[in-house]
Amino acid sequence: MPMLERQDDVFVLDLGDGENRFHPDWLASVDTALDEVEKAEGPRALVTAAAGKFYSNGLDLDWLFAHADRHEDYVAGVHGLFARTLSLPVVTVAALQGHTFAAGAMFSLAHDFRVMRADRGYWCLPEADINIPFTPGMSALIQSRVTPRTAHEAMVTARRYGGDDALAAGLVDQAVPEDAVRAKAIELARAQAAKAGPTLGTIKSRMYAPVLDLLRDRAAPLG
Repeated sequence: MPMLERQDDVFVLDLGDGENRFHPDWLASVDTALDEVEKAEGPRALVTAAAGKFYSNGLDLDWLFAHADRHEDYVAGVHGLFARTLSLPVVTVAALQGHTFAAGAMFSLAHDFRVMRADRGYWCLPEADINIPFTPGMSALIQSRVTPRTAHEAMVTARRYGGDDALAAGLVDQAVPEDAVRAKAIELARAQAAKAGPTLGTIKSRMYAPVLDLLRDRAAPLG
């Protein structure tokens, strides 16, 4: 389960050391952590990080296939995580030390900044290869955070981007050695901690209003 700790002005949410798929219990744990970050006072920022081979492999397909009758509610919950992260009233940085795939990659895009390991690990949207179409909310999120050319390539070809390629494509903001990923993310977050508060939340909410409307549509999350 994800664990939250605070290092001075920076909250660090460790997503875990497995594949960090979005099981409902995992989603609930992340949501509880975001409650704590949002309710805290004073300067603060958030880094999400992980350990091991994966940052996140996205949807928990095993759980989803076993609970097909809850498909729409599950996707709405995942959308809720994206929306909350995208509009959180603190600066957020994703520290991508390992593979970042599918909904895990989308979760990283919902952060303000991304730091990725340069030498190993891939950032990838494999939906075209695994025959799972992007929801309207997912499409809007991706297209709002990267250039049209990069969004097209990533979504249509399911390309796997290494750290340096992800940096060149604008998918991440920095590509650094493995042992520097988390430290660099914390450094970036700490530099922006004073911006936390309602004004930042309003700026984000207005900047991404159309995306947030789609992600928060619980009536028809699948389109």
